[in-house]
Amino acid sequence: MSEHHGHDHSHAVATEGNAKKLTFALALTSIFLIIEVIAGFITQSLALLSDAAHMFTDAAALAIALVAIKIGKMPADDKRTFGYQRFEILAALFNASMLFIVAMYILFEAYQRFSHPPEIQSMGMLIVAVTGLIINLISMRILFSSSTESLNVKGAYLEVLSDAVGSIGVIIGAAIIYFTGWMWVDTLIAVLIGFWVLPRTWILLKQSINILLEGVPEEIDIEQLRNDLLALKDVENIHQLKVWAITSRNIHLTVHLYAPQADHNLLYQQALEMLSHQHGITEITLQIEDYECGGKSSCHPREGHGKHSHHPQDSHQH
Repeated sequence: MSEHHGHDHSHAVATEGNAKKLTFALALTSIFLIIEVIAGFITQSLALLSDAAHMFTDAAALAIALVAIKIGKMPADDKRTFGYQRFEILAALFNASMLFIVAMYILFEAYQRFSHPPEIQSMGMLIVAVTGLIINLISMRILFSSSTESLNVKGAYLEVLSDAVGSIGVIIGAAIIYFTGWMWVDTLIAVLIGFWVLPRTWILLKQSINILLEGVPEEIDIEQLRNDLLALKDVENIHQLKVWAITSRNIHLTVHLYAPQADHNLLYQQALEMLSHQHGITEITLQIEDYECGGKSSCHPREGHGKHSHHPQDSHQH
């Protein structure tokens, strides 16, 4: 039996330049978020408040991306061998939960307003929405170049891009109200923004919970992964296959390979290359076994080796 551990710590870490861009974009977004909330109450515009909720997701996404950079630099210690990487997921879960509650409140308030729409100050609503769009465009311009290099920054860029769509919706609503006096349009725009935000919030919530439960990441095809491992030269069986994620981009794998005729070092290199290039997994622990397991629930290796759980023709999956 042979055991190998593969670790590749070269996954992308945003540079200090990216951190500065994120900080600047976060400052712009946060300042406007406060302005938009105040303006929403002053103008009685539910659409502005709904867009402010969306802007909150932008600020949270930018903050999470920035924190991920800072925390990613903190070394692991004896109490936290993975370091503080999971903070990103906890923050994302908190963000999604809060936004889900806010979005439900916006939809409830919209339901209340449909029968008695309040007087909307459309010009103030228009000015604030245009300012919000400009802020989004500036943030997008700042983040665009780095979004092609860092998945972390790309996520924040997409959040800002989607909020720009919300700002355009508010601008259209404000223009319609100004020229027609149809106050119910504000409520309609708020509902549309709410339905725009909720699916993305639900996806973020599911992904965060899946990672915290150490489920198989959505981008990993576990059946294809199993078949690729079995296709490696001299591998006769696999078991104890487990795939999970520490963060959205830090995927880990452990597996036992039964390959009694294999050159262990060569098999290890082939498996490492396949898992890295075909499945994007670089944090790998392989245990290569040269003893045969029976059909029972546990293996009985040669003297000097420990027991290993085994299920013939299949593998365990997290």
